[in-house]
Amino acid sequence: MLRVLCTKPFDQAVANVKILAVIRRRRQSQGYRVLWTAALRLALLGTTLTSYAATPADPNKVLHVIFSAPDDGFDLVHTANYNSGVIGSAINETLLTYDYLARPAKLIAGTAMAMPEVSDGGKVYVFHLKQGILFAPDAAFNGKPRELIAADYAYTLKRFLDPKNRSPSAGFLQGKIVGLDELAAKAKVSGKFDYDAPIAGLQTPDRYTLKITLKQPDYNFLYVIAYSGFGAVAREVIEKYGSDSGQHPVGTGAYMLQQYVPRSKLVLAANPVYRGFVWDFKSTGDAWDTHVIAEMQGKHMPQVGKVMVDYIDEEQSMWLAFKSKQVDYEGMPQLVATTVLDGDKLKPEYAAQGIRLYRQSDPEVTYTLLNYKDPVIGGTSLEKVALRRAIIMAYSVREEISKVRHGQAKKREGIIPEGVAGYDPNYVSSVRYDPDLANKLLDHFGYKRGADGFRTLPDGKPLLIKITTESGSTSTVMSEIWKRGLDQIGIRVEFPVSNFADNLKAANQCKLMMWGGAWIADFPEGENFMQLMYGPNAGGGNNSCYTSKAYDALYDKARSIPPGPERMLLYDQMNRQFEADGVWSMGVSRVRNVLLRPWVLGYKSHPFILANWMYLDVAKH
Repeated sequence: MLRVLCTKPFDQAVANVKILAVIRRRRQSQGYRVLWTAALRLALLGTTLTSYAATPADPNKVLHVIFSAPDDGFDLVHTANYNSGVIGSAINETLLTYDYLARPAKLIAGTAMAMPEVSDGGKVYVFHLKQGILFAPDAAFNGKPRELIAADYAYTLKRFLDPKNRSPSAGFLQGKIVGLDELAAKAKVSGKFDYDAPIAGLQTPDRYTLKITLKQPDYNFLYVIAYSGFGAVAREVIEKYGSDSGQHPVGTGAYMLQQYVPRSKLVLAANPVYRGFVWDFKSTGDAWDTHVIAEMQGKHMPQVGKVMVDYIDEEQSMWLAFKSKQVDYEGMPQLVATTVLDGDKLKPEYAAQGIRLYRQSDPEVTYTLLNYKDPVIGGTSLEKVALRRAIIMAYSVREEISKVRHGQAKKREGIIPEGVAGYDPNYVSSVRYDPDLANKLLDHFGYKRGADGFRTLPDGKPLLIKITTESGSTSTVMSEIWKRGLDQIGIRVEFPVSNFADNLKAANQCKLMMWGGAWIADFPEGENFMQLMYGPNAGGGNNSCYTSKAYDALYDKARSIPPGPERMLLYDQMNRQFEADGVWSMGVSRVRNVLLRPWVLGYKSHPFILANWMYLDVAKH
């Protein structure tokens, strides 16, 4: 299709793209071949395109999907909610992204023209943006086309260190970019972040060039730049919608928000000014790739015109929705594993329906955090450490795998999972399920049992543990496992119930005593997991609010050296440190079984591409 350079002004290019779209629609509906040819030649003279001409997706191609937990709005500076990230990544684009098929994950240019120029020993990165990329139409732009420019990325990055945003993802940038932390420090004093103040580490020498200068080399910085939260936002949009920006996301990506009923329903529509691309990815040896390439090669993307998302938090209801064909593909609820699967394959009755199974182990860890700042279980004294370790030893992960995951999970030993650099297959946790040892530990540190069999604190005050949870059968069974284990060691427990989005927000503010969550890798290097315990990130990603000088020193040292055996050894030492301090009850890495209806084309799950709808197609059915 079109790969032509432009010498005319941008506004003329935009107008010509609109002409192309109108004529294309007329050609398709009325066969105006001669008119199309003339208009095409005219438009080519002035069209700025760095990819292919915008091709409107088919509004009749609709994908129906389910989210099992609510989002927390789509201004990603304010949330680390996974489902928020999925929608945000469909709307906002990052400078770098990932090759859709390549495994191991491979970074490629996103809105950047190419991978950046790197100099000064890995401290200076220069990105050149593709020209002619447009934000989706929005009232914030007063009816005018709004082009993506380098200043949008500078503004986006600054927002994460603006103190008023209290971003849970600030740790990705803290201490890295020259001048950015200093600007944030001034804002803490003045009460206002000066977005117009010049920063040596964030420069825009021209409209399409972004120069980032780091304080020291960061071997994971390109992964950081590809993090979905750093998709470009326009300053006009944030200033227009203010605190409601999370309900009014506007980006340059393949989709735009058309309808949103919080925690109920969401509809994305294809962005009419998205530049499009041709599906042209190569296999890296995965057998699944063969049919994906056969289905998709050469298609103009996106094909899907609308994505409809329903929120269903109960696994049985999710399964019924899939069975009745209300959902086009679904992460199979674990409770139906024995019904649907024969080992790692579909049972014949499901395969006969044309359903396909995509199976993978996620680069993730599930956990239950223990709040290091909580007045009951927090603190660094030996009796508090003993209490946390005893609580952890009371929980049976193997029972979870059997009764909750139905065998579709692997027990986690260390925090770094398979598929992420720094994973140690030989690592074995020093904290195991052992109620007998937990009882001895509590006895030794003065947690005495009363007549009712439940323990008090060493000072004689009542001991009550609160594990915040969500509704749904999975949470119910996990709470039962916790209750049985804690009963064995004489600790009384309650289970306050709320929804995931509100629980995540409270955890970010260090308000929950205990809570079960999961961390799915943002990039394929262990730092992404180890930063979850880093002291300066407490209340901003470090939801256990854990602080340890020993741990932080190991983390800082690991960041200063390139990935390899020495860094891996430091990661193991960090694992030992937070195990000793009793910060997490380590859970599992889940095995994902995605069930695909036969009309869903091009599907392959990517660990770091959160929204893959722009790579898919829907066949007639």
